[in-house]
Amino acid sequence: MITLDTVIQQLHIWDGQILLFIQEYIRHDWMDWFWKAVTHLGDGGVFWILLGIILLFSKKTRPAGVAALLALLVGALITNVCLKNFVARIRPYEVVEGLRLMIERQRDYSFPSGHTSASFAAACALVRTLPQKWGTVCMILAGVIALSRLYVGVHYPSDVLGGMVVGIFAGWAGWKLMQMLMLQMEKKRRSV
Repeated sequence: MITLDTVIQQLHIWDGQILLFIQEYIRHDWMDWFWKAVTHLGDGGVFWILLGIILLFSKKTRPAGVAALLALLVGALITNVCLKNFVARIRPYEVVEGLRLMIERQRDYSFPSGHTSASFAAACALVRTLPQKWGTVCMILAGVIALSRLYVGVHYPSDVLGGMVVGIFAGWAGWKLMQMLMLQMEKKRRSV
């Protein structure tokens, strides 16, 4: 009989095998600088926070900035406050034999990927509020940041998938919260 523990153990094995495959067949010295730079672009969500703040300055892009910042807040609460501490998954470089870490050790737990969550949260909010070409650029950047976490060996593939799911939800939630906030502000303005 197949149990939940058996399924989880098998997924964990596949996660590790995928990371070792990336290390063996996809990592190349000439690409390392690029993937390290991209992964650091997602550190602390700073890139996305700054982008959201910049978008606040123009009245035309202000809704996009508000939506992105709210999405980042929702994503951080779900990922960093709740899930990382509840799941408490150890980083792959601590567990997967032979996996070489390419950047500094991370100080928090592995599941879900915070870089991926923040990137997809902001990008999904922005894809709903910016012109299509800019939304597409944001989504591509979010995807590249997510892949970088596998390349440098700090997350399992399932961590990245979990971060994407949280990020997509947070992006939608940030967009909805922005709409509600704008509606309330419009009602207040009309009543004055």
